[in-house]
Amino acid sequence: MDKKIIENAYNAFNIESESIIKTGERMDKEQFAKAVEALAKAERIGAAGCGHSGIACQHFAHLMCCIERPARFISPAEAVHGAMGFIQKGDVILLVSRGGKTDELMPIIDIAKGKGATIIGVTENLESPLATKSDIVLAMAVTKECDIYNCQGTTSFVVTNAIFDALQAAVLEYTGFMNEKFAVIHPGGAVGKRLNADKK
Repeated sequence: MDKKIIENAYNAFNIESESIIKTGERMDKEQFAKAVEALAKAERIGAAGCGHSGIACQHFAHLMCCIERPARFISPAEAVHGAMGFIQKGDVILLVSRGGKTDELMPIIDIAKGKGATIIGVTENLESPLATKSDIVLAMAVTKECDIYNCQGTTSFVVTNAIFDALQAAVLEYTGFMNEKFAVIHPGGAVGKRLNADKK
């Protein structure tokens, strides 16, 4: 195998770590704090995105459920066919689009606004429709995707998940969530065994 292929592949670690650092530097701390408060106080949380962003949103919904913040991924396709009935006034809908112009998300914004839900937009483009129409904006910074064509949603996926991990860490502390509660809802796997063994 051409050594250049391996070198390019290993460069992914540098590309992604650099983008995570730049995202941390770019992130507005006041906007981040508002997002944490909104997520902590909402009765329900929805998350929607397309492609890799959608997969990241599924991870985000699971993270919220793990700290007992009721959340679900809402497929953009299903959102306009009744699934937005999940979101009520005072709830939060988190929408992700690196470019901030994903067509499938635009109707969701209109529905959420009409229902009085708080919109958290995660995007790189602060002049995009998603950014300008969101109540809270979390800015990402992606230097480039990992592939040689700069096309696949690799770095942007990792950065999105880093933002979600930071949100979960903050909401956990803000709400005073304790490991004892996690032990109840996560009895499975090595983590569950460790947490529940500590109770004995």
